[in-house]
Amino acid sequence: MSYERALQCLSDPTRRRIFERLRAGPKSVGVLAHGLPVSRPAVSQHLKSLKQAGLVKDRSEGARRVYYIDPEGLGELRRWLDQFWDDALEAFKNEVEIPNTPSRRKKP
Repeated sequence: MSYERALQCLSDPTRRRIFERLRAGPKSVGVLAHGLPVSRPAVSQHLKSLKQAGLVKDRSEGARRVYYIDPEGLGELRRWLDQFWDDALEAFKNEVEIPNTPSRRKKP
């Protein structure tokens, strides 16, 4: 999985809603489709895209498929996003550590 594919996949609002519903734990297609403005087959297609992007996995439970967030795929996306946080913290640290020169002092 690459973070580009994950971001592209999550750019679709319906896929994002499905993915957010999985945050509470594994769910079947029927449960995920409940209350969405798309059909069960459409939800299945969205889940296929999420699976191809490495964001979800599925397993068999009797006659149905249950989908859940793939921690490994989510971890790759998070590592990519974390670099922005790390860069922001480093920039803040560098700004705070700059000596208080006359040009940087606040004027009364």
